Amino acid sequence: MTKVQKKVRVTQIASANRRPASQTATLIGLGLNRLHRMRELEDTPSVRGMINKVKHLLRVEENF
Repeated sequence: MTKVQKKVRVTQIASANRRPASQTATLIGLGLNRLHRMRELEDTPSVRGMINKVKHLLRVEENF
């Protein structure tokens, strides 16, 4: 039996312009670098940390 990994859907809702380079790099690490891009990512502590760092630029859906 395989363990089902939880997923999180993130959508970029604000621009990374005029933000620190570390925040832009975090968005790129999440696979987001343009407005309204959406990614479904595995719900892991490292991904959660990245989301928390740029939460003001994202919309997060947990149970979709």
